[in-house]
Amino acid sequence: HSPEQSNVTSYAATAVAIVTLEVFAGLWINAFIVSVICVAWVRKKTLNSNEKILLTLGCSRFWFLCITWVFFFLSLIYPNYLHVHPLFQLVESAQSFLNCSNFWVSACLCVFYCIKIANFRNSFFIYLKVKIDRMVPWLLLGSVLFSLVIGTIVYDIIDKAFCKNLNFTSQGRISKASISTEHFFAHSFIIGFGHAISFTAVIFSALLLLFSLWRHK
Repeated sequence: HSPEQSNVTSYAATAVAIVTLEVFAGLWINAFIVSVICVAWVRKKTLNSNEKILLTLGCSRFWFLCITWVFFFLSLIYPNYLHVHPLFQLVESAQSFLNCSNFWVSACLCVFYCIKIANFRNSFFIYLKVKIDRMVPWLLLGSVLFSLVIGTIVYDIIDKAFCKNLNFTSQGRISKASISTEHFFAHSFIIGFGHAISFTAVIFSALLLLFSLWRHK
């Protein structure tokens, strides 16, 4: 092996080791949260609204970290495996689905606490405060379905880009990779749009909560 190859190999091994430690810490924290909520679920036979949101968020973050680690590991150690159709599309789609779920479920958590804690005399806000517990399962279902749509669209965009711009060998491996600018911007716009909506909901909920607490004080 040449010195350059040795340097690349040592860099890849070091990067994988560092990322593995970070991912393990995240997996342990989320697994602990999920296990605690599941134990409480078994004991009480029911879950309140914030526990439902935290359980969904913990599960989505756990699997997001797993998929991200697999993608990072393959991209550094076995990059050729990502060039096998449709592994790259599936990994990217799963990452987009789980990442979008994280953002949307986190937004649901912020909106839930805002409605529960904030105190406004607006009739619509009072209606939300009364009905929010019944709305939580539907909010979570909507978040998962929206994330699934995003993941499906991402898969379709990447798959079309690969079919249009990539040449495959007889083993089904990619021999030349060049995703068009059109597909790249479409992919980025979809991901950015989903994140922007959830981020706006978080910011709006935080501002409403701060304004309510300031008025109360």
